[in-house]
Amino acid sequence: MAKRLHPLGRWAAALACVMACQLIACTASAAKTLDLSGYTDATGAITVQRHGDTVDPYFSLQALWLAQTQGMDISAHALPWARWLGQHYTAAGHLGRYCKTPQAWVWCKAPDADDSSLALWLYLLRHLPANDRQQIDANAWEARAWQDLQQLQNPRLGIYQVSPHLAHGLFMDNLEVWSALPGARLAQRIHAAFWDAERGLFRVSTQAEHPHPGHAFYPDATAQIYPLLVGYPLLPGGAEPHYQRWMAQHRSPWLQHIGHEFPWGLIAIVAHQQGDTHTVRCWQQRALPYRHSFFWTVTDEVVAQLLPPLTPPLPDLKDCS
Repeated sequence: MAKRLHPLGRWAAALACVMACQLIACTASAAKTLDLSGYTDATGAITVQRHGDTVDPYFSLQALWLAQTQGMDISAHALPWARWLGQHYTAAGHLGRYCKTPQAWVWCKAPDADDSSLALWLYLLRHLPANDRQQIDANAWEARAWQDLQQLQNPRLGIYQVSPHLAHGLFMDNLEVWSALPGARLAQRIHAAFWDAERGLFRVSTQAEHPHPGHAFYPDATAQIYPLLVGYPLLPGGAEPHYQRWMAQHRSPWLQHIGHEFPWGLIAIVAHQQGDTHTVRCWQQRALPYRHSFFWTVTDEVVAQLLPPLTPPLPDLKDCS
């Protein structure tokens, strides 16, 4: 027979329950709410740029993934965007890029990152609250996205190729697939396919014709810091030494090209995760004046909202180069 709880014990249990509920409520209320004003419209579309006329699902999904995994409340945007993308995904039979016309958003360009886009789409669908999933055709869209993604897996290497028409695999794309659908086997396959032990760095692509090691900031330098962004575990030597080496080699080019190229706010998130406050503030000092400009993407907007406010005294730009 079940043992009865003493009245005092029932009171303590009730109090514990109340305190736990209050803690949950406080945690939820403390979460920053993502504000995508100017990046969304009444249809639920999320544009690459503020008041833009282009929707690239990769950027929209990446932005929501970043916000959600960093603890932001994305509920105002997740369901409308999922409904918008699911309807367009179904109509076209695959993902794509979309252009704004006076009448509607229309498919205008093939995607350039099917593998990572599909994985991030699956992540969003699987993390929608049950009530939201019931309002849309989430199960069918999820099954279709999973099927489409598996068709991109290379049977020999076990990694994912970019698209049905681009048979090579990209390091950053596969890291994003792993981050959305983590697993030890895929992590090991990524390491086997891309790690160059002799040079001590990751290959950017499985393409034989891609220069290795390349010397362009994107994709060659950015690819090396991407494992830290997604928490990829198979970093020889560990995360902190890897980060320090990257900053010693690439910090100046990254900060100096802000205003002339995309600011790569994702790297500022890595710096924040590593406790490198000075580098974070340098990025803010250089990048925030260009907020919502041509080179500012919806992902950078999420970064700007995630980072602590930039407060005086502001860093000297001479120290941020």
